[in-house]
Amino acid sequence: MSLNMTTEEREAFLAGLHIGVISIPDGERGPLTCPVWYSYKPGGEIVLVTGKTSRKAAALRGAKRVSFLVQTEELPYKYVSVEGPIVALEEADLDQDVRPIAQRYLGREGGDGYLAATRGDRAEGDLVVRIVPERWLSVDYAKRFSQA
Repeated sequence: MSLNMTTEEREAFLAGLHIGVISIPDGERGPLTCPVWYSYKPGGEIVLVTGKTSRKAAALRGAKRVSFLVQTEELPYKYVSVEGPIVALEEADLDQDVRPIAQRYLGREGGDGYLAATRGDRAEGDLVVRIVPERWLSVDYAKRFSQA
């Protein structure tokens, strides 16, 4: 039996609330690999936000493609890994781009509190990053246990 997720399963899993891990080519160094908050709707783009002057933003500006992973940390393990092109690096709008992601992870009140507390960290602005998933890898170990 295959442990791969169906298209619907993997897209629903990626759309779930997980910390993402992005891996970005970084010149002569190894890939830059960082945990990130993100959003995704099935069939759409992975969207994340990063500071304009961060190392992550610099690496993204020099990259054409990235890898992105989400996983569970409890049994039975599941993961979805995608690879695809960066299709946009745009100036982020606080209310349109940044606030919805903060609220996705922390709730309305927590997200707003986080944004107020980190206002100075965003003084130079943020970039919104859009990635189109093209190649997918997925595993759902629950499929093995359900056959036992």
